[in-house]
Amino acid sequence: MIRANHHTHSIYSDGNSYPEDYIKRSLELGFTMLGFSEHSPLPFKNTFSFKMENKEEYLSLFEELRTKYKGQIELALAMEFDYIPGISEDFDSIQNGFHLDYSIGSVHLVGKGEKENLWFIDGPRTEIYDAGLEQFFGGDIRKAVTTYYRQVNEMLETQKFDIIGHMDKIKMHNRGRFFTEDETWYQELVSETLDLIKQKGIIVEINTRGIYKKRSDTTYPGALILSKVSKMGIPVMINSDAHQPPELDGEFILAYSIAKASGIKEVLSFENHQWKYHSILE
Repeated sequence: MIRANHHTHSIYSDGNSYPEDYIKRSLELGFTMLGFSEHSPLPFKNTFSFKMENKEEYLSLFEELRTKYKGQIELALAMEFDYIPGISEDFDSIQNGFHLDYSIGSVHLVGKGEKENLWFIDGPRTEIYDAGLEQFFGGDIRKAVTTYYRQVNEMLETQKFDIIGHMDKIKMHNRGRFFTEDETWYQELVSETLDLIKQKGIIVEINTRGIYKKRSDTTYPGALILSKVSKMGIPVMINSDAHQPPELDGEFILAYSIAKASGIKEVLSFENHQWKYHSILE
């Protein structure tokens, strides 16, 4: 099993600890690599994204930590970009200023144009998901889910990034209440997105956060989608999406089991400034 996590949030976005706390925990776990991926800056007040006024402090700290822990663990500088049409900046404009090692593209807020038009599909509160479903889509889950995947597809078509984060996050607060993943219309949306992922050469993240936070019975994405990913030859990686140090290896063993059962034989890790495949069959 790879001892690494590429999707980590510290106090500089919506994590609860300083970067060095995650590094110390990673060393306790025997990790050889740790990637920090704060939420990208957004042009409206919020509690979860990176604040540009902290840029110089953050970059300086990161270089200090790289030097301090050189030879003990490899540190990578990344960012999880939130894609919101008409609101978020092009990923390139931020990537170039931070000299990132890699980037993650994700959708947490569905909508466009104005903050007031956004449906928040993440977070711990199911009632917020349900209220947005009613407010923006009149309770029509098929229309809402279709809008989510269309936004993901637009991100794939217009932005440059390496990894797609929790690609089916839309299912988190569904929990089987409004739709099932094996419905034809849902699988058609997934297939369209996977075709774009394959075309653009994007890595699919197998994200374990939903399991250890008790918000999902499986990974994002789960076995049904991962079996398609495997057949299409799309590269994958396993991440915990940690927001605090104890979450760094959250449900990794289960994730590897799900990946193997889905036909996946290799996962990627970022090492020495490049992507490297590792067999998970050994």
